[in-house]
Amino acid sequence: MEVIYEDNHIIIVNKQSGEIVQGDKTGDRPLSGIVKDYIKEKYQKPGAVFLGVAHRLDRPVSGLVVFARTSKALTRLNKMFADGEVHKTYWAIVGKGSVARGQESGEWHTLEHWLVRNEKQNKSYAYDHERPNAKKAILKYREIGRSDNYTLLEVNLMTGRHHQIRCQLAAMGCPIKGDLKYGAPRSNPDGSISLMARRVEFIHPVSKAPIVVEAPVPNDTLWQALAK
Repeated sequence: MEVIYEDNHIIIVNKQSGEIVQGDKTGDRPLSGIVKDYIKEKYQKPGAVFLGVAHRLDRPVSGLVVFARTSKALTRLNKMFADGEVHKTYWAIVGKGSVARGQESGEWHTLEHWLVRNEKQNKSYAYDHERPNAKKAILKYREIGRSDNYTLLEVNLMTGRHHQIRCQLAAMGCPIKGDLKYGAPRSNPDGSISLMARRVEFIHPVSKAPIVVEAPVPNDTLWQALAK
């Protein structure tokens, strides 16, 4: 586990792909449990350790996860996430696809879809028009790196929908590398998808100080090459 930031009220860690944030039906040990053990040992806390989960990342996604160490921070973080006051920036590696046609590197573009979530499949479907049970999804993206076969995108979410980045990028013909569920041609060797929560920015829920944190680029040849 890699701790990126911590104080008395919050702790931000760099989640590895394959880790789950909270316990689920798999019974695998969640990241929240690992963080609790870290706090208990580091601060020699007796009894149970409080740790609040304010948001989640999909299991195959890596990057920053913000946890609350106090109930006061958790209540305020929950509201901040709900109100869009926590700004998360994602990086995604996609195939060349449509993103390479007629678009200048660094220029921001907007995607708007209506997403319908299929609970049984644990998958969302994107539509160009409103339909029953659909939720509007908006994101902005720009190209920040390119190789012969891949493009590195920076993505900012305007809304927070189920699998939003994965679904919307796939809908424009650019599924995330390794994301078989959304149309990638092959998996990544480690089962990850090439999507990371790169940066998080918000006003501290208690101290009111500005917090800006970045996760390191994955130690992977393609990630490192595109990030340059």
